Parts: sequence; C-alpha cells; structure tokens
Amino acid sequence: QVHLVESGGGLVQPGGSLRLSCTASGSTFIGYTMAWLRQAPGKEREIVAAIGWSGGTKYYAGSVKGRFTISRDDENTPVYLQMNALKPEDTAMYYCAATPRSYYYGVDYDYWGQGTQVTVSS
Repeated sequence: QVHLVESGGGLVQPGGSLRLSCTASGSTFIGYTMAWLRQAPGKEREIVAAIGWSGGTKYYAGSVKGRFTISRDDENTPVYLQMNALKPEDTAMYYCAATPRSYYYGVDYDYWGQGTQVTVSS
C-alpha cells in the first residue's frame, strides 16, 4: 500500500523560505508522477509542482515558478519542495501526492499524504 508522509511546514514571514519533504513507501513508483498540491480555506485544490519518479521532468504552476523548486536526489530519497520568497497567498495546506500516470499535472491524484500546514504571515 502506498504511503506518503510530509514534513517541513510551519509559520514563516513574507519573503522567507521553507523546505517540505515527502517520503514515499509501498511501491516501486516506477513511472509515477510525484507532486505537491495545496489548498487554502475557501479555495480549490491546486497543483504547485510535479516531478517524474526519476527526477527528470518537472512542472510548476505559474504562481510559483521561479520561487519554488521541486527535486529529489535519487529514487531512494524524499521528494523536496524548496519554497523561497514566500508570500501570504502561499498560505495553505500542502499535500504530497502520487499517481501511476506519467507526466500528470492535474489535481486528481491516486495517493495522498496527510498534509502539512504552511502559513506565511508577519
């Protein structure tokens, strides 16, 4: 059974940085797309960034491009989301998600972590 565990959320001032981590287990994950999605109160869930399981192809939402970086060192390490120049509008619950579909950049993922809260406020 696929299991995703996030960590690294918290409270940060505008302009600050955070790094989220997602540890995945329970599958070989070959060909999977791994992603970070977020949902703020009263808003729809949106994809933030995605990466292929091998760490090659990456996708970013326009609102975070140039500020956030999704990465992984190899197939045995967590998927990271480095978030820089954070803005109050980045405040949301952030979820790690996975799907067997390659190059999938929607919001309908098959597996989800429990979420980690990111709050950007002075």
